[in-house]
Amino acid sequence: MMQLEALNPDFLSLPLTGNSESGRYLEFQKEVRHFVEKNCPPDIRETVRSGKKITRPVYSRWQQILYTQGWAAPSWPKEYGGTGWDLRERMIFEEVIADLDCPPLYHHGLGHIGPVIMHFGTPEQKAHFLPRILDTTDWWCQGYSEPNSGSDLASLQTRAERDGDHYVVNGQKIWTSHAHEANIIYLLVRTSREAKKQEGISLLLVDMDTPGITVRPIETIDGWHHVNEVFFENVRVPISRRVGEEGKGWQCAKYLLERERLPPASVAQLLRQWRRVAHLLWTSQQQHGPTHDFAALNQQLFKLAAQIKGAREMLGSAIDDMMHKRPLGAKPSALKLMCSLTAQALTEVALRITGPIGTQQFLTADNDETEVGLWLQNYLFTRSKTIAGGTTEIQRNVVARELFGA
Repeated sequence: MMQLEALNPDFLSLPLTGNSESGRYLEFQKEVRHFVEKNCPPDIRETVRSGKKITRPVYSRWQQILYTQGWAAPSWPKEYGGTGWDLRERMIFEEVIADLDCPPLYHHGLGHIGPVIMHFGTPEQKAHFLPRILDTTDWWCQGYSEPNSGSDLASLQTRAERDGDHYVVNGQKIWTSHAHEANIIYLLVRTSREAKKQEGISLLLVDMDTPGITVRPIETIDGWHHVNEVFFENVRVPISRRVGEEGKGWQCAKYLLERERLPPASVAQLLRQWRRVAHLLWTSQQQHGPTHDFAALNQQLFKLAAQIKGAREMLGSAIDDMMHKRPLGAKPSALKLMCSLTAQALTEVALRITGPIGTQQFLTADNDETEVGLWLQNYLFTRSKTIAGGTTEIQRNVVARELFGA
């Protein structure tokens, strides 16, 4: 059984080449670790370590600490308040904060709409919105999916009609993560039906307190509040809140998806989750001793360790491709697929370890959550991993087309 204390450090560290830059990355890793150990509050680390849901107050506190340090946006260029780190440094940062049980960075502002505004936004939009992402003044959600437009996003029907210097928006979005916590949404709307469906879509930035917006929670099987329905009824949005040209929002949407093609945070979180499950299994073995046979669970955990290491090696290879401007091919889809399935498998192992006791505690704990009971909640939550961000079927199709042609 691999125990947390006995793990080979190479399993947790970024694969570095033997060139002269390796020392620089190792020094950077030490710098990040020292800062995080000193500055990430214990209560935040305990929330993450125990597997509880991370909410806006937790994300925001940690983001503000990083903002003070100048590390609020690891993937942004310095001219917009980012760190200017390269992709390897960003991966090291993600791994260190995961290793030390700190929250991942909130992606909707930093990873999604922020880069879109940098690329397509007006000088006024950049000056207004980008600093508010960095210091957490604005908390974003994504208005993309609709009841009949999920995988086929270009078929969306929420419409925006011109009325003087405003758009009037009517329609519905669904599965909108964090809409109940957000104060602003980046919203894909249809502004024309005259061209093919990808043309005639526009991107708007809309304050969530605008009259006519209603947010309704969607109950999910894990008992956590993640997702929502959002309704728009005659919502007036200034034309100045449109990003890019009218009818060219599909370009913004594609650019956003390309910015999130590689999942360094997802791989880093798998490492942390594996250690949690390994510790759970080790503790259970200590409690039960020879009265229980843990051989099958040990073997499964070893296999998952190999899968995670394989994902990290693929991520390291993809990062090297990006840094040298080589095509990525199907690597992003393969990584997303592997991370989703591995996350589910890890919680399945945990559920087998906790057994009926964990289920009972989940069902009876109410607000007094127990760590054992939380494993069932994590298990139920990870069922969505193979749907959110691109379904397993879509990722497999992408990989198949790359391998065999279409």
